[in-house]
Amino acid sequence: MERDRLRLGLLALTQLIVALDYNIVYVALPDIGRTLGFSPSSVQWVVSAYAVGLGGLLLFGGRAVDRIGPRRMFMTGLALYGVASLAGGLASGSEVLVAARAVQGAGGALLTPATLTLIYRGFAEGPARNRALGAWGMAGSAGLAAGSLLGGVLTNYLGWEWVFFVNVPLAIGCALAAPRLLPADPPRTPGPFDVPGAVLATAGSALLVFGLASGPDAGWTSLRGAGALSAGAVLLALLLVVEARTRDPLIPLRLARGRNLATTMVVIAIFQATLGGGYYVLTSYLQPVLGYSSLEAGLTFLPLTVVCMLTALKLTPMLLGRWGIRTVLAVSTTGTGAGIAVLVAGTTSGGGFWTLLPGGIVWGLFGGVAFVALFASAGSGVAPHEQGVASGLATTAKEVGGAIGLAVFVAIATGSRDLLDGLHAAGWTAAAVTTAGGL
Repeated sequence: MERDRLRLGLLALTQLIVALDYNIVYVALPDIGRTLGFSPSSVQWVVSAYAVGLGGLLLFGGRAVDRIGPRRMFMTGLALYGVASLAGGLASGSEVLVAARAVQGAGGALLTPATLTLIYRGFAEGPARNRALGAWGMAGSAGLAAGSLLGGVLTNYLGWEWVFFVNVPLAIGCALAAPRLLPADPPRTPGPFDVPGAVLATAGSALLVFGLASGPDAGWTSLRGAGALSAGAVLLALLLVVEARTRDPLIPLRLARGRNLATTMVVIAIFQATLGGGYYVLTSYLQPVLGYSSLEAGLTFLPLTVVCMLTALKLTPMLLGRWGIRTVLAVSTTGTGAGIAVLVAGTTSGGGFWTLLPGGIVWGLFGGVAFVALFASAGSGVAPHEQGVASGLATTAKEVGGAIGLAVFVAIATGSRDLLDGLHAAGWTAAAVTTAGGL
C-alpha cells in the first residue's frame, strides 16, 4: 500500500511538471521578448513551439509506450525534459529558446501517455483508478494554475531564465525515483514498428498544430497558415488509409472508431479549446487591461487553483463511483461553461480580484471534476496493451483542441477595436461552446 502511494505520488508529480510548463512561461513572455529580441508577434512561439512538439509526437509516444514499455518512455521523456529545460534557461537567442521549447514538448509527448498508462495498468478500473486519476488530475490542475503564480514569482525575483531552470531538479528527482518505484516493463511486443504510420502521424499532427499557431501571426491564407493546415490534413487522411492496410498499425482504427473513445476525444477537444480561451481572456484582462504585474496576475489564479485541486482529489472519485462517468461528464462540462460565464461577467472596466472570485470558484469546482472524468472515460474498457495509444489519442485531441481554441479566441478578441469588448466576445463564446459540449 505504501509503495502504491509513493508510485502514485511520482506519477502525480510528473503530471504537475508537464502541466506547470504549459502555463509558467505566459507571465514571463514580456521579459523573454525584451531580452532575446522577439518581436511582439513572434514571442508567441515560446508557447507555440512547445505545443507543436507535444501535439506532433503524442500519437507516436502513445504507441511507443505500448510497444517499448511505459517505464522506459517515462524515463526517456524526463531526460528530454530536463535537458531541454536547461538549454532554455541558458538560451542567448530566440532560435535556441524556440528549439528548446519544441524538445520540451517532445519530452511531454512521451511522458504524458507513459504516466497515464502506468495509472491505467497499475490501478484496477473502478474506485482505485478513480482515486488515482483524482490525484493525477489534482496535480495537473495545480500545475496549470500554479504555473501562472510560480512564473510570476520566479520572473519577478530571479529572472525569466528560472521558469526553465525550475524543471531541471524536478526532472532529475523523478528520473532517479522511477526505477525504484515503477514496475519493470513487460517484454517488448514482437513484430515491426509501424514506421510509415509514425512518420505520417507525427508530421501531420505537427503541421496541423503549426498551422493553427501560425495563422494569427502570418495570416490564415499564408503558406504557414492555410498551407500547413492543408498539408497536415492531407497527411492525416493518408495516415488513415495506411493504417487500414497495416497488420500492426500505430493507431488501431477499431479503437479510434469506438463510440466511447471517439466521443471522449471530441469532448476533450472542446474542453481544452475553451479552457485555453478562458485562460487567454483572464490573462489579457488582468495585465493589458487592468495593468496587473506578473505576480499579481499569478496570485489572482490562486482561488481557481485551490478549488480545482480539491475537487479533483476529493470530490471527483466519489461522484464517478456514485453517478458514473457519463452523468459526471455532462454535469461538470455544463457547469464549467457556467463558471466561465460568471468569470466573464466579472471582467468589467472597474473590476479586479473580487469581481473575478465567484467565477473562478465555479469554474474551478466543475472544471476540476470534468478534467479527471474525461481521462477516466478515455481509459475505460481499453485493453492493457492498448492503453498507451488510447491515452495518446485522447491527449492529441486535447492538444489539437487547445491549439484550435487559442487561435479562434485570439482572433475573436483581437477582432474588436476595443480590447475589453473583444475579450468579452471571446469569453462569452467560450462559455457557450463549453456548455454545448456538456449537452
